[in-house]
Amino acid sequence: IGRRSLGLALATAGLVAGIALAGGNAEAGECPAGKMKVGAMPPSDVAAAGVTDNVLAAIDVSDQLPALEGYQIRTRMLEIQPGGIVPWHSHEGRPALIYVLEGEIQEISSDCEVPITHKAGEISAETVGVEHWWHNTGTTVAKLLSSDIVPVE
Repeated sequence: IGRRSLGLALATAGLVAGIALAGGNAEAGECPAGKMKVGAMPPSDVAAAGVTDNVLAAIDVSDQLPALEGYQIRTRMLEIQPGGIVPWHSHEGRPALIYVLEGEIQEISSDCEVPITHKAGEISAETVGVEHWWHNTGTTVAKLLSSDIVPVE
């Protein structure tokens, strides 16, 4: 990874982490009170549609954090067209922070009886136990910045 890409990845990770730590209005939409229920939504086999997924940068952290041998921090830009779908997936072993840059998107989560709306300026923390899919039900492109920890490819 070049110096510029490394700088971009670090700046992006810092931005996302800073937003997450700031709290307040930056927090993502949540499952409404009384609608949280384990197994509320079954896994979906809806296929990916209308999604562009570009890796902006990745850093192998093995030499910096020995406990994370074989892992990298990766930052991606996802653009989801109106009607687009990010298919059902799990965050078991793949924590992520998702920042909504533009637009609005719905999350259909395994533990919420209703869709959760995420708007521009909000961040979603995705950790162990999160299983879900995303659907752009709006009329504009939803742009998401995703930083996650994944095995080195």
